[in-house]
Amino acid sequence: MLIRITIKTQSLDSLPIYILQPKKQLQKNPNHREKFTKNPKLLTFLITQNTKMGASESVPQKSIHEFTVKDYKNQDVDLSMYRGKALLVVNVASKCGLTDSNYTQLTDLYNKYKDQGLEILAFPCNQFLSQEPGTSQDAQEFACTRYKAEYPIFQKVHVNGPKTEPVYKFLKTNKSGFLGNRIKWNFTKFLVDKDGHVLARYGPSTTPLAIEVLPPSLLSLCICNLRE
Repeated sequence: MLIRITIKTQSLDSLPIYILQPKKQLQKNPNHREKFTKNPKLLTFLITQNTKMGASESVPQKSIHEFTVKDYKNQDVDLSMYRGKALLVVNVASKCGLTDSNYTQLTDLYNKYKDQGLEILAFPCNQFLSQEPGTSQDAQEFACTRYKAEYPIFQKVHVNGPKTEPVYKFLKTNKSGFLGNRIKWNFTKFLVDKDGHVLARYGPSTTPLAIEVLPPSLLSLCICNLRE
């Protein structure tokens, strides 16, 4: 899939950071930004390459319940155990600028809805500026000690590229983002219904508690459907 995007701007400073992420040197050298504003073809190339890297992959599974993943101790977890639950699936990191707000609110959201059938599945990922550098157990201890997380923290995974965890291929195929299905940053969130189908995808800047009130309130709908 190739999407051509025209951006009218005098500066790349206003562009989302994830567009520039594949070319990290652009962030460090302002002269590189100047080259792109003077040569829009280079900018088009960067955006289209990023989009192609997130191109949709065909997956045979129809439900998240068909997957088995690893927990932080490298033990298999059959996700069919979450059948009948509403799920919020999040790629987390411990050293990101979004870490504190997201982990705090994930705990608040879980405590509010866990008795109504909400489960949060957190997958540590080190693909974004190496902001989850430790082991899977380090990530689990960080979340549980500092943020009192009672929801599961799984094994570190890749969410993009050739080593993408299969469950993330499924999530991305079912709900793409602004520039294709590629995960843009830490704390991208997927809301999954009781039957394992992906209902919605939320970007990193959408906080967990915002999901509760965003219209239409898919989280409330998800929770209500659990009672049927």
